[in-house]
Amino acid sequence: MTAIKENSTIQENKKYALEKCPVTHTMEKIGGYWKPIILYHLSHGDRRYSELKRAIPAITEKMLIQHLKQLEVDNIVIRESKQVIPPYVTYRLSNAGKDLMPVIDAMAEWALKDMDVAFNK
Repeated sequence: MTAIKENSTIQENKKYALEKCPVTHTMEKIGGYWKPIILYHLSHGDRRYSELKRAIPAITEKMLIQHLKQLEVDNIVIRESKQVIPPYVTYRLSNAGKDLMPVIDAMAEWALKDMDVAFNK
């Protein structure tokens, strides 16, 4: 993997955008294809890994694990290990994740309207 040059113009521009633009900050946290979908499914309550995988069948295990870890590092999702037999892990939204729900809900609402228009032409 190629190392990222710390003082490159692109990195400086990205750093500036992250500091000055709230949309850039938000996209850095929840951007990409899968993160909003994961958050949407977690908005309905705590989910085990297997429940998320079933709810989002098109996502690969690698991508689901990777995005859950990123969301956890960004304090949007809380990972909790249950010490029972057999042990399992649940994921839930943190307070910051719950604060994102109006954004995710607005995306879903827009999609439903757009899908209605597109499919009922």
